[in-house]
Amino acid sequence: MTNQVQPIFILPEGTQRSSGKNAQRNNIMAAKLVAETVRTTLGPKGMDKMLVDSLGDITVTNDGVTILQEMNVEHPSAKMLVEIAKTQEQEVGDGTTTAVVLAGELLKKAEDLLEQEIHPTVVARGYRLATEKAMVILDGVSRAITDNDGLLLQQIAMTAMTGKGAETAKDHLAALTVQAVKQVLEKESGKIMIDADNIKVEKKIGGSIDDSELVQGMVIDKERVHTQMPRSIKKARVALVDSALEIKNTEIDAKIQITDPSQMQAFIEQEEKMIKNMVNKVLQSGATALFCQKGIDDIAQHYLAKAGVYAVRRVKKSDMESLSQATGAKVVTNLEDLSPSDLGMATVEEVKVGSDAMTFVKECLNPKAVTLLVRGGTDHIVDEVKRAVDDAIGDVISALRSGKVVAGAGATEIELARNLRSFSESLSGREQLAVRAFADAMEVIPRTLAENAGLDPIDVLAELKAAHDRGEKGTGIDVFSGRSMDSWKAGVIEPLKIKTQAVSSASEVSIMILRIDDVIASSSKQGMPSMPPGGHDMEM
Repeated sequence: MTNQVQPIFILPEGTQRSSGKNAQRNNIMAAKLVAETVRTTLGPKGMDKMLVDSLGDITVTNDGVTILQEMNVEHPSAKMLVEIAKTQEQEVGDGTTTAVVLAGELLKKAEDLLEQEIHPTVVARGYRLATEKAMVILDGVSRAITDNDGLLLQQIAMTAMTGKGAETAKDHLAALTVQAVKQVLEKESGKIMIDADNIKVEKKIGGSIDDSELVQGMVIDKERVHTQMPRSIKKARVALVDSALEIKNTEIDAKIQITDPSQMQAFIEQEEKMIKNMVNKVLQSGATALFCQKGIDDIAQHYLAKAGVYAVRRVKKSDMESLSQATGAKVVTNLEDLSPSDLGMATVEEVKVGSDAMTFVKECLNPKAVTLLVRGGTDHIVDEVKRAVDDAIGDVISALRSGKVVAGAGATEIELARNLRSFSESLSGREQLAVRAFADAMEVIPRTLAENAGLDPIDVLAELKAAHDRGEKGTGIDVFSGRSMDSWKAGVIEPLKIKTQAVSSASEVSIMILRIDDVIASSSKQGMPSMPPGGHDMEM
């Protein structure tokens, strides 16, 4: 009798598994596809993507992270690339496409090495060595910048906006961006401190992009609560209250038994008296403008209007904090504690913007919070301009924080590749091949800039390399003329942090993907479903 060998299953039925070269090839392929998707958006001549979600909402954008988030990427390796775009967005606010394209190219070059039977850990080690060296090289080609370099800062903002929907008004928007950042900038023991949350970008449809303006204070998307209130108050004393000007129902279910109408009248009068007391507290402090985080009762609105106070209710918590920064007023939680010392100073007025009324809090003494009001013809234009302005703000803040900037237009990447190649020659062993592959991968940025502009990438790269070999470290591509140019003179400048963050995160994610040799995907039947039935993957 023959013994039949019983197959042993260690994984539940329906589990998909790919391992070895197959798994690596699939992972690299998925990551490369993500990079290819956003690659055409890079640079001044990059194109836009139109994304339509399941509800039919349309997003038209050039912004790498927005494209990847809206795409609802499913593949696990592809999701890793989406993560580096998100990190780049959080850390710098710009350079998301650069980071993803670099990661895709690093994996593509690694694939060639794997084909030559070089072990993935050798490639990973070479990439790590190259990344460490790249940080030193990038620091070496950077130049210092301070908050006094107004023109340089403006050029950084303009570089960030070139190729985006806001390009038509980039001079105007760049000037507003730099002004906004300088306004909220603070120095502590010589160190520059900037909180990006203190620059609020508010968007409103109507007018053109050129109509965008910087408000020295706050713009709040709320109108005054009562039409009898003054529309505008110059040098208003501003009170910020984080409690309701209304009578709340009791926490416990309470029944009140009333036997005759006079008791009813007394009850109503008592309620009115309590509300009047609340209003009196506001008036006694000397406040002429009130911003309330919670509700304001109808009776309270009437009394405040009679007293000539401008009041706004249900203001967002984040707006309350920004109002405090702008006007110098303190947010008071208890009305009983409201005193003249808690008040701030500003001009408060209701302005009709497009079809909506908004409250402008401006002419503050020394505002540490400002608002950039972005205008545009349609929803999609305003959204894209806002994204471009956010990128510009991120770039200017990043440049000031690190105090260093580098040349744009592909100049830095060419210099980086050149130095890494000479560094690879100092290494022995197979790591040398990985460092050289890393250097070659850096050239994907200038090559993509050339391709997107319809230029011949081979000619462009040859011209750039020749210039860099002559020691012209700032030479990049002028995509409009097709020739090389001095990026510093042309004002194509980026913060150093964009490059260091993009290179390090692209390298980290490619090393992580390279080291995976087994992908085990559970079936949705066993345990938890891998995605909600009938819905989309909610992680994105």
